[in-house]
Amino acid sequence: MKILIVDDEKEFANTLCQRLTLRKYEVMEAHSGKEGLTVLEESAADIVLLDLKMPDMDGLEFLAALRRKQPQTKVIMLTGHGSGEAGEQALAMGASAYLMKPVDFTELLKTVEEAASA
Repeated sequence: MKILIVDDEKEFANTLCQRLTLRKYEVMEAHSGKEGLTVLEESAADIVLLDLKMPDMDGLEFLAALRRKQPQTKVIMLTGHGSGEAGEQALAMGASAYLMKPVDFTELLKTVEEAASA
């Protein structure tokens, strides 16, 4: 399974990438929304782990663009700046789940597995 992490917090993204790679997932990283869309043009992902707040393009904008190009890709929203309203909007736009940072890795793995089997 191929996972793309789109998060402007490079240290968080790198750590998540390492931990998922140890679990035998194929993982790609992007540190902005625009970079994430470019990565997806070159290589499709099964699941995107997507930060809500990023400087160039927020997670909801990214999600809308992704839905137009690759509607089958599962999206799990991650944020440390969350509001229930943004989470509800992400779910209404087709995100599989919405998790708050700092995210519990066991919970994240469970959510990834659930999204993959949905």
